[in-house]
Amino acid sequence: MAAPLQFTINGMTCASCAGRVEKSLLHVPGVSSAAVNLATGQVSVTLSAATEHSVLQQAVAAAGYELVLKQTATTAGEEQNKQPFYRRDSWPVMGAALLTLPLVLPMVGLLFGADWMLPALWQWLLATPVQFYFGARFYKAGWHALKAMTGNMDLLVSIGTSAAYGLSLYLWYSFDGHHGGPHLYFESSAAVLTLVLLGKLLEKRAKQRTTDALKALENLKPTSASVWRDNKWQSINAAQLKQGDKVKVLPGERIPSDGVVTKGNSQVDEALISGESMPRHKTVADQVTGGAVNLDGVLEFTASAVGAESTLAKIIRLVEQAQGAKAPVQALVDKISSIFVPAVLLVAVVTVLAWGYAFNDWTQGILNAVAVLVIACPCALGLATPAAIMAGTGTAARHGILVKDAIALEQATKIDYVVFDKTGTLTQGKPELMQVTALQGSEHQLVVLAYALSDNSEHPLAKAVVKYAQAQQIALTEASNFSVVAGRGVQASVGQRQLLLGSGNWMRELGLTLPDEQIRIQGASISWLAEIKNQSTELLGLLCFADQAKAEAKAAVHKLQQSGIKVAMLTGDSKASADYIAKQLGLDNVQAEVLPQGKAQAVAAYQAQGFKVAMVGDGINDAPALAQADLGIAMATGTEVAVSAAAITLMHGNPQLVAAALKLAGATYRNIQQNLFWAFAFNTIGIPLAALGFLNPIIAGAAMASSSVLVVSNALRLQRMSFK
Repeated sequence: MAAPLQFTINGMTCASCAGRVEKSLLHVPGVSSAAVNLATGQVSVTLSAATEHSVLQQAVAAAGYELVLKQTATTAGEEQNKQPFYRRDSWPVMGAALLTLPLVLPMVGLLFGADWMLPALWQWLLATPVQFYFGARFYKAGWHALKAMTGNMDLLVSIGTSAAYGLSLYLWYSFDGHHGGPHLYFESSAAVLTLVLLGKLLEKRAKQRTTDALKALENLKPTSASVWRDNKWQSINAAQLKQGDKVKVLPGERIPSDGVVTKGNSQVDEALISGESMPRHKTVADQVTGGAVNLDGVLEFTASAVGAESTLAKIIRLVEQAQGAKAPVQALVDKISSIFVPAVLLVAVVTVLAWGYAFNDWTQGILNAVAVLVIACPCALGLATPAAIMAGTGTAARHGILVKDAIALEQATKIDYVVFDKTGTLTQGKPELMQVTALQGSEHQLVVLAYALSDNSEHPLAKAVVKYAQAQQIALTEASNFSVVAGRGVQASVGQRQLLLGSGNWMRELGLTLPDEQIRIQGASISWLAEIKNQSTELLGLLCFADQAKAEAKAAVHKLQQSGIKVAMLTGDSKASADYIAKQLGLDNVQAEVLPQGKAQAVAAYQAQGFKVAMVGDGINDAPALAQADLGIAMATGTEVAVSAAAITLMHGNPQLVAAALKLAGATYRNIQQNLFWAFAFNTIGIPLAALGFLNPIIAGAAMASSSVLVVSNALRLQRMSFK
């Protein structure tokens, strides 16, 4: 199935609007799914067959909304400040407020016994532009809702304010001229419209802040690149880069694509991509990531991934996917929203009839019905879940945690057992030479010989020998007749000496007795150096290697255990090596010598005991376990297979991010629950109070406007969340 297409929807105001847009798109042949995010004003459409964008636009237009390409919408947003004042978002609020103020001030004067009431004609002249010019958007959207045989916020507002406005016209017309001027309600209709417009403006600006993290990532996209073409350096648009291009980056410039350094060295700031605050040193053969900032040196690199295949582009897609996703709880909200507006209209009608027939006060009944219609707008209900998800996933991305979807967030809140892979996840994944013991000759001579044999080998232990020798500034001695003995080690000639470097099993096969008492490091991997002399083999010494735990690993395990989560480790390494790391970190459980398929079986065994398991890994062999777990967490420093099998990806190899991801997921879901509570509370408490006459329309309008702002503002608290 094709990847989802992202569009922007203009004209949505509440959860009912979002539902209607989804239904209109799902009726288009070739559309298999459509998910609207009210907080971003965007829709994600998945097509099962080729469908023209114009067909989608026509379907949405028929429902009363406008579908535009995301790029077009972004450009329009950037040009908002260049518009004349009467085209800006703030103009309806400012204009309506200026006209409404003289209508509301007399109400303030009554508190001090002053009569500032304007004549009926002036009230009508001030209220009419507010009702039909600044409030035209509500009539237009409400009419589209009626044509579609549904309801939305705009319909409630337009009916409610029209009722107050119409009641005022009726009372003015029927006034008999006695006992002063008629008591009109133009100020109620105008004030409600002004407050709703203000609430929508504040809500829009607050919602824009929930996408700050995504905008920050978008802004990382480089615009130009210096590339070697036609035997000279040329400046081109970064979008024109091709795989294999030779690229140069000067100090202070943004790296235009992923690649491998071929020349130079520099400190590179990858904070906004990986969440890693410290710059990283890059030199020849190191990977660089597009969007990072080159700080202090000149780098030349070969472009390896450009455009949509770059790391930055994939991160942006993941964040967009997560922010557009619906949490499972949203299904209930959508169901409630679909019947909410008709139910409110019914309550409003009952309110009018009850006050009219029971108390013979039709005027008060209409005013109370207006209050019911206004306070019941389902804006906050529709924003409660997506606003929290956007803020939570955006904050996660800023700290180097990529969440695939909202389901992953919910799963993360239930985790009570975290299982780590060992190599590359809890440990550095790079063994280091920790002990050199010579059984004949000096330790220096032992390293010289081991270095000569290891230089041509790609084995991790051989690389550790080379690294150790180079750090000791030992000169490389040339070896000849080099060969690899599969599964055992290497052999070569150094000068006139025929040498072997390999495992203990190989040495025993050659008839040697190994002095294991010389091994000082528990759980170490051992290489033995031997020499063939006169048809016999003699041991020259041993080298001990250990894969050290990451500096943050112990703190990561401790944080999880403090949260009441058990921590285990699975590894294919030997039991001695696994126990060595497990003892350092204080793990609850450890399983060693586990095959790849065995890791998935081990996760299943924990699940069978009733645990909700998160698996953390980075290799191809971890993919089955990541898929088996309730929540798969992959280190992006590992393989593409592991990342694709996981629901959460950590952009750098710090295991403390596991606890941070679970903490953030919990905070996001608590935020959703809080938002839904407030959204339901406003309506559950507000509607009865309005129907019983305890809320006048102006207070109801203010409460409705503030409910949406409150929900979005509560979601924004996630952006200030600390992971320490």
